[in-house]
Amino acid sequence: MEQNTVLDLFRDAGAFLEGHFLLTSGLHSPHYIEKFRVLERPLVTARLCKAFAEHFSSQNPTIVIGPMTGGIILAFETARNLGTKAIFTERVDGKMMLRRGFEIKPEDRVLILEDIVTTGGSLVEVIDVVKNAGAAIIGIGLLVDRSGGKAQFGIPTYALVTLDVTTYEPDSCPLCQAGIPLVKPGRTGKS
Repeated sequence: MEQNTVLDLFRDAGAFLEGHFLLTSGLHSPHYIEKFRVLERPLVTARLCKAFAEHFSSQNPTIVIGPMTGGIILAFETARNLGTKAIFTERVDGKMMLRRGFEIKPEDRVLILEDIVTTGGSLVEVIDVVKNAGAAIIGIGLLVDRSGGKAQFGIPTYALVTLDVTTYEPDSCPLCQAGIPLVKPGRTGKS
């Protein structure tokens, strides 16, 4: 799927926001991608996940895994396209792990999917979960790579969209210095 097509899907869904946002990474940004404006649309999500499935099908994954929350949707729909199993990791006491009876065996070939990557911290935790199980990681699929391709994982990675979005450390953020209210997306209200 062409990046411009994916960007049009995001624009049509109202998923690009402008303002002053606190990202999951702790960084601030004048732009935010509200992935759930896209993921709430099953037909659009199906198209995006079909692109992941087509890209990785020759690698014969046996499991598709994603971190809670957006990664669950992407893993499920991509696994459905591949005819394989979908599981997810979740954070327990600050640590990413498998729960709910999910299991990865050493003979598994695992495809990892993530919705949005800025620094890749959560994704590295999922990679560690898979590596600790002794399974092979056949690839990583990203809905949006906000790092402009700078986040590297040492594993073949396929991003549907790669953007170089401006981010700031909180203590040097010009948006904070200008007094623009900081929005914590996904939550009600402002900081």
